[in-house]
Amino acid sequence: QVQLVESGGGLVQAGGSLRLSCAASRSIVSISAMGWYRQAPGKQRELVAVITSGGTTNYADSVKGRFTISRDNAKNTVYLQMDSLKPEDTAVYYCYALGLVLAWGQGTQVTVSS
Repeated sequence: QVQLVESGGGLVQAGGSLRLSCAASRSIVSISAMGWYRQAPGKQRELVAVITSGGTTNYADSVKGRFTISRDNAKNTVYLQMDSLKPEDTAVYYCYALGLVLAWGQGTQVTVSS
């Protein structure tokens, strides 16, 4: 099973940017889809963005036009570029990989101050 390690979270002011990285322990070429979920305190986990092995992307309406997901197969890494951050983006962000099994990272905290 692939292991996923997220990085890049932190504290940023509203309007700022962060880039999250999700490094996989093996090649991601054969992984059907990878993406990001987030969970804010007291809320359900929600899908933020997903990218397929063919490069198709999909985003939650709340982040369209502000977030960009990409994948670098040579580095076995998926990225989430987050721009124009808002306080409501504050959450723990989890990377996932959907191959033969579903794998999750440990999560990285993103806090956006107003």
